[in-house]
Amino acid sequence: QVRLVESGGGLVQPGGSVRLSCAASGSIFSINTMGWYRQAPGKERELVAEVISGNTNYGDSVKGRFTISRDYAKNTVALEMNSLKPEDTAVYSCYARISTTASSYYMAYWGQGTQVTVSS
Repeated sequence: QVRLVESGGGLVQPGGSVRLSCAASGSIFSINTMGWYRQAPGKERELVAEVISGNTNYGDSVKGRFTISRDYAKNTVALEMNSLKPEDTAVYSCYARISTTASSYYMAYWGQGTQVTVSS
């Protein structure tokens, strides 16, 4: 059994900052990807940021404002969100591609999602 548990989020004013964290636990053998997606009402889910085997990718709309970091020893990933805009309002979900055995077969796991609302 694998779990992803997120923390952080909430209401923040435009121009403000917020930090999201996600911790993976359970029967984990290896993780090759950890990252964040978001989904706003009426919009498709979009990539925010991810770390794949040490390489980082960011969605175009957050480049230069958000920073993702991963702690490999603790199986955690964090997202530092700065210069927030109202259009950043969404449910942010942590995800990870995890292998539970030495077979190198990775499955995607998702957290429950956390709401970030940017509003004055």
